[in-house]
Amino acid sequence: MAMNRWSREELVVAFALYCRTPFGRMHKGNPEIVRVARIVGRTPSSLAMKLVNFASLDPAITGTGRKGLGNASAEDRRVRDEFHADWDRLAMESARFAQSLGDAEAAALAESRDELAEDFAATDRQAWVEVRTKQAFFRSAVLGSYRSRCCMSGLAVPALLVASHIVPWNSDPKNRLNPRNGLCLSALHDRAFDRGLITVTPKLTIMVSKRLGPGDDESFLAESLLELNGKRLEMPEKFAPERRFLEHHVERIFKG
Repeated sequence: MAMNRWSREELVVAFALYCRTPFGRMHKGNPEIVRVARIVGRTPSSLAMKLVNFASLDPAITGTGRKGLGNASAEDRRVRDEFHADWDRLAMESARFAQSLGDAEAAALAESRDELAEDFAATDRQAWVEVRTKQAFFRSAVLGSYRSRCCMSGLAVPALLVASHIVPWNSDPKNRLNPRNGLCLSALHDRAFDRGLITVTPKLTIMVSKRLGPGDDESFLAESLLELNGKRLEMPEKFAPERRFLEHHVERIFKG
């Protein structure tokens, strides 16, 4: 029997899942797809197909020769067009819809205050929930785009990875949740990037500050940072870093 037509709420939840799922993981065996499929009342196969339909609308995917299924509906396109550059609203609406459909995990995550960054300071309960929800969306979208691997070192331990802002959180409120304003970095490389000791040029080449020079002969420093100078950034599947954000970091934060 044919499934009911996808509701707008279900499509928003599915699009948010697309944003945080690597292309190679868009299949019915992915545990997160299985979990979300249960929430929206679809089969894992149906939800996986919906994600691949969204992929067919994404130039970052189609530009590499991957076509998706090519069966995206007019509703799929409308949801994608509505939210693909309105990240704050996507984060909040998808979380709200998921919770209304019975996603207890999303509700618990929003209430959690562990690992809350200082930049997300908030005072009342509603503000904490909103901040946590947005933080979780940005992290999942950035890490998913980079397949949970540091784009400088290759480290693939999620507990040691950070969704690092290129333009700092306080400097550009409009792009706080934009995945193209993020890099997946190890905790060490995130700290160095935040302090302007390393940067990424608009040509996607890593530069190391001269403040970390030959005088710093510690082997760990050489292997983890100095040897990165001149190397090309490992690119994500989608949400490639935007040129204007990289220019901002090079010009205003990097300590060349």
